[in-house]
Formats: sequence, structure tokens, C-alpha cells
Amino acid sequence: MYRYFISFIFMLLPLVSFAQLPDFVDLVEKQGAAVVNISTTQTASRSGLSQQLPQMDENDPLYDFFKRFIPNPNPNQTPSPSPRDFPTQSLGSGFIISGDGYIMTNAHVIDSAEEVVVRLLDKREFKAKVIGVDRRTDIALLKIEATSLPTVKFGDVNKLRVGEWVVAIGSPFGFDNTVTAGIVSAKGRSLPQENFVPFIQTDVAVNPGNSGGPLFNLKGEVIGINSQIYSRTGGFMGLSFAIPIDVANEIVLQLRNVGKVIRGRIGVVIQPLTKELADGFGLAKSQGALVNSVEKGGPAEKSGIEPGDVILRFDGKLVNTSEDLPRIVGSTKPGNKVQVQVWRNKGLREISVIVTELADEKPVRMGRGGKPAAPTVSQFGMSLSDLTDVQRKELKVEDGIFVVSAQGAASRAGIRRGDVIQAVNNQNVKNVEQFKQLMSSFEKGQIVALLIRRANNSLYVSFRIDAGG
Repeated sequence: MYRYFISFIFMLLPLVSFAQLPDFVDLVEKQGAAVVNISTTQTASRSGLSQQLPQMDENDPLYDFFKRFIPNPNPNQTPSPSPRDFPTQSLGSGFIISGDGYIMTNAHVIDSAEEVVVRLLDKREFKAKVIGVDRRTDIALLKIEATSLPTVKFGDVNKLRVGEWVVAIGSPFGFDNTVTAGIVSAKGRSLPQENFVPFIQTDVAVNPGNSGGPLFNLKGEVIGINSQIYSRTGGFMGLSFAIPIDVANEIVLQLRNVGKVIRGRIGVVIQPLTKELADGFGLAKSQGALVNSVEKGGPAEKSGIEPGDVILRFDGKLVNTSEDLPRIVGSTKPGNKVQVQVWRNKGLREISVIVTELADEKPVRMGRGGKPAAPTVSQFGMSLSDLTDVQRKELKVEDGIFVVSAQGAASRAGIRRGDVIQAVNNQNVKNVEQFKQLMSSFEKGQIVALLIRRANNSLYVSFRIDAGG
């Protein structure tokens, strides 16, 4: 009986249709010519070698390996230990977006470049002019003097689905027109320090040199620019991130027409709203952007937005997460008066704010607090002290209490030594005694939101009352 069953199965096999893997041949043949190799030249000092390898210690065994990619200006001589300038080169990718020579790439590919050279698939080389750069989104626009060039077509990112096949073409490690493929792992990813880009995450093999190259869908349309990888080794580990082409195209249009990108701002610092913080503020779900500080004299302060407000809508657009707000505000034209819906004191409010222009980024110095005042009081897993006049001046705060140490539940909640607790559920804290009274007014198990001042930044921390005492 078993023998007849097996025979029956083999008879059915020719009738079964098996799913086939996608064929990328036509896509590569049609689109590969529009992908270019980008090489740059800049001057660096020998003493700055470690700065070119910022994530690597000079004692690391791989340091010497990667150092070979930086040429020695005098190969027949022993390198001098003294500082000395010499030319260095870097490689990246890009793609042609118009037949008259406009090329899109990453800003970091051409950063600090003194000369940019574009090489086409047919081996022709052109010196490129940098039309504009936007470091906030890592987009750059180049121009070469050529005509009738092959170009790419843009796809609709909104139709892109997680699990869909995608293809990258670029120049990893200088190997021109290298093709790799994978699937879309996620959409709308937010990365640290990248507030204006909802990244497309893929498992496409992307390595140094792929940056700035296109990410295609199976229709041969560009749906992203390969920009970053997550790696502990410097090489591919299965996590690649691409800038959506609709975001990139908006930037390029401004770079081409204006020469820079104009963004809106309202002057707030925000943080994610966790489930615990939402409970503390009386919100039914963790939706919105939590304002932890407001710029003095900025648009938000002038309009009445306060620390502790949760922004739920901006100019009619829903703010699902804190990552949504910078992109929504940034795309708003400066000078526009918009309505902002906020959650405050367990109720909704509508506030009008006039958007201003976001200036170029400036580095922020992160200071450290002064020595704690004595005596200290142990409360909720923390040693606390009142602020001295010296500390208020050094920390640039008027009120609050100093965290001398934090352990146990306080440490797990994210509170650190040197923090200044400024408010409990939006009630200002002036001294340790008042803090104890405020905390004692809550029931055990209740979650409260502590406003923390850390260096030059403010943030909210959710703390469960029965977590420490």
C-alpha cells in the first residue's frame, strides 16, 4: 500500500507548479548604465589617521588592515611620525536622474571633497560640480557636463511592501556595477540622530562604496538610496538602510532650485512617549510626541506650548510617534501659522504657532554638573540633595534637586548620577522636602513622569511609585 502511495505522489509532481525566484537579469541590463562610480580626493594629515577611522582604536589588530586603504605619499620612505598633509581618496556610488548630467548620491560620499570624479559604466570620466548638499538627510546633488545620458525612473514608495524583493547596484570597495539583492525588512525605520528620514530597512548586501547607489524594485524603479548599514565589524551584517526616494527627490528639487533646503521649526525638544509615560499623563495610548523642553523666546514658547505637553496633531497631520514630528514640522513652510493639538493636564488643547526657519546645525557642548550639596536624603532608590547657588549657575537651572546617586529601580528607570529632577507630573520641584511630599501623594503602583535635566538636555522618565521607596 505504501509503495502505491509513493508512486501516486511521483505521478502528481509534474502537475505541481513551484514558485520561482525572481530574475534580475533584465533589470540590471536596463538600469545598470545609469549607476555611476564616484571617487573623491581630499587632503588629510598623517596625524589625523585615527580620525579617519573614528570607531577603531590604533591598538586594534584591524587598524593596520584598514590603514592600507589610505595611501602613503612616499611609498619608498619610512612614514614620518610628524604631522604631514597628503591626498586621500574615497569611493561611493550614485545614479543619473536627468539626461543632461544631474546625479544623486549621499552627502557623506562627497563630504570635505576637493575634487569629485564620476565614472560611467562605459568608463568615461567627468569632474563633477557639487550643486548642493543636505547633511540632515544625507543627500547631495552633483552635475557633470554631458548629454543624452541613461537615467533611472522613480517608483512609488507608498506602494512598497515589506517582504518585497529589491536590488542594489553600486561600487562596494570600488567594484563597479556590483549587483546584490534581498527583501524589504521594514519601512519607516528611525535611526539615532536621523530625525528627517523614515528609512527603508533591507537585508540587501551593502558595503563601503555602495553608499549613494540606487535601490530598485522589481519594476526597475528606484525606490531608495542606500545610505547606512548596521555593523559591528565594518562590513555587511544583514541590516541595510535606504533613504526613500520621495524624501530624496523633495530635497534634490530644493537643492537644484534654491541651492539649499529650507525647513520649518518651532523650537521644542521632544522624546518618545512610552506606555508608562502615557499612563502618567492620563493618555489612553502612547501616541504623540512628548515635549520635554521649550526654547526660550522660540515659536513654541510664544504660542503657549509648555514642557509636558504631548503633541498629537500638527497642521492637521497625525503625530503617531515622536519621530513623525520633525519630518512634519520640517516640511512646513516657514512663516505659516498652523494649529497644534496638544494633550495637557488630561485634556485636549488647540494652539496656534507660527513656524520659523530651521537654521544650520551648531554643535552643542555637553556640560557636567557641579559637586552635590550636603546633606543628602535617600528617597526611592536615590540619594538627593538641594541645589546650591553654584550648581544652579553651572547647570543653568532655577529649580530642582540634584541626584547624588541612583541605584536599583531608579537606575533601571533611567535616572543617573548628576541628573536634576525638575518636575513631577508637570509640578515644579524646588527642594527635596517638596519632592518627598509630592511623591507621597501618589498611591503605590502609580506611574509618574519625572522631568530630568541632564547636561544641556531635558527628558521625561517614567517611575513607578512602589519601585523604590
